[in-house]
Amino acid sequence: MTLDRLQNYIGGAFQPPLSDAWMETENPYSAAAWGLIPRSGAEDASAAVAAAKQAFESGPWAEASPTARAGMLRRIAAVVAENAEELARIEVRDNGKTFAEMHAQVQRIPDWYNFYAGLADKIGGELLPEARPGHMTYVRHEPLGVIAMITPWNSPLMLLAWKLAPALAAGNTAVVKPSEFTTASALRFAGLVGEAGLPAGVLNVVGGLGAEVGAALTGHPDVAKVAFTGGVSGGRAVYAAAAQDLKPVSLELGGKSPNIVFGDADLELAARGVVSGIFGSGGQSCVAGSRLLVQRDLHDAFVARVVELTEKIRLGDPMSPETDIGPVANRPQFDRIMTCIGWALEDGATCVTGGTQVQDPEGGPGLFVAPTVFTGVSNDMRIAREEVFGPVLSVIPFDGEAEAVAIANDSPFGLGAGLWTRDVARVHRVAARLQAGSVWVNTYKATSQIAPFGGYKASGLGREGGVEMIADYLQTKSVWLNLTGEVPYGFPL
Repeated sequence: MTLDRLQNYIGGAFQPPLSDAWMETENPYSAAAWGLIPRSGAEDASAAVAAAKQAFESGPWAEASPTARAGMLRRIAAVVAENAEELARIEVRDNGKTFAEMHAQVQRIPDWYNFYAGLADKIGGELLPEARPGHMTYVRHEPLGVIAMITPWNSPLMLLAWKLAPALAAGNTAVVKPSEFTTASALRFAGLVGEAGLPAGVLNVVGGLGAEVGAALTGHPDVAKVAFTGGVSGGRAVYAAAAQDLKPVSLELGGKSPNIVFGDADLELAARGVVSGIFGSGGQSCVAGSRLLVQRDLHDAFVARVVELTEKIRLGDPMSPETDIGPVANRPQFDRIMTCIGWALEDGATCVTGGTQVQDPEGGPGLFVAPTVFTGVSNDMRIAREEVFGPVLSVIPFDGEAEAVAIANDSPFGLGAGLWTRDVARVHRVAARLQAGSVWVNTYKATSQIAPFGGYKASGLGREGGVEMIADYLQTKSVWLNLTGEVPYGFPL
C-alpha cells in the first residue's frame, strides 16, 4: 500500500523536509497508517520563520491596510465553510473523534475568523493629554511579528483558529507546528487558504516532533511570541525556553474541572450535563468535567442515574452517525488512561462501571476504553488530582456549599467548572469563589469567539477569544513630538 506523503507548507508552497525524514500517521479506528508526515528539524523551522519574517516585513501582507486584512480573514472563513466536510473527515481520520463532533466543530470555525475580521480595522491609537509643555504624545498599537503556534491533537483546526484569527487580524504572520498525531488538517487548511489568496509566508505549517520542531521554534530569535495549547509539562518547557529571549507566551494547558451538583438542581438536566461534560469527545478535552462533586444526600440516586446514562453510550466507528465515542486518539494516550484507572483502583476507589479496555462492537482494532465512573474518591487521590484526558469520572460527595467550593478549588488546575442549581443567589456567590477561568451554570463546555477562554493556576497563562484578546498579539509604542522648535540642553532633562 502506498501512503500519502504530506509536505510542509512554507512560503506559500508545499515542500519536503530538508532531512527527507518522515513519520507515519495512523487512523485510530483502523489502527492503520494512511499517510506520511514530515519529520522536520531545526532547519525547516528556520526556513518557515524566515518566510514568515519576510512576509511580515515586506510585500502584500506588510502593506495591506487593516480593511484588506479583514477581507482576507473573511475569505479564510468562507474557505473553511466551503470545505468543512473534507476538513472534518481529515480530523476524524487523524484523531478518532466522531464525524458528528468534528463536522460541527469545523462549521463553527468561520465564526472566529469573521469575528476577528470585524476587529482588524478597529485597532486604533490614543492621543494622550499634554504630558510636557510643548509636546504631543500619542500611542500606537503594532503587530508583534512572527508568532509560533503549537497546537494539540484533540481539536486541531479549532484551536488553531483561536490563535491564528486574532494574530492575523493584528497584522502578524505565523508558523504552525501541529501535533505529530494530527498534522494533516493543518496542512490541508494552509493549502486551501493559500489558494484563496493569503499571501505567501503569512501562514506556514511545519510537521514534526515537539522536541525537535517545537523547541526550534520556541527558541528562534525571530519568533516574537509563542502560543501553545497542550499538556502542563509541554507548557512548562515552552515557558522556560521562551523566557530565555523574554518572549511573551500564551499557554492553554490542562484541567481537572469540577462539575458541582447541588440538591436543588434539575437533577435530570444535571445528570445529562455531567455525562456529556466528561464523556463527550471521549474525555479528550482540556475542560472535561472529570470531578463530579455531588451533594451527599443525593449521592447514591444521582450516581445511579449517571451510571445508567453512561452505560447507554455507544462506542464504535467514528464515521457512523450511531457512534457516541470513537477510539482513543493514539497509543500513548490509551496507555495513560489505563495507568490512571490503575491508580484509582490502587488508591481504593470503587469502579461502578467501565474501567476496562473494550472491543469495538463492529470488530475494528481501535483502542477503546469503556466510559468509567469511580465512587469512593477523595480529593487527595491521584485520580482526582491528575489530568486523565480520557473517559474517566471521579465522584466526590460534599455536605454544603463551603465544602463544595473548597474541594473544587483544591486542585493544581483551574480551567473550568460546572455549577448545577436553581438558586440564583448561589449561582453568583459560588461562581465568584471558584478558581476557574470559565464557570458554566446549568450547562457545560459552552465556548464562543466572543468570550475569553483560559485558566487559573497550572491551567495556563493568558486568554483566547473575546475583543480584548487581540491586544495579546500587539505591542504598544509611545511617540513624542516636540512642537516648540527648541531642544533643551542640560541636566536633569
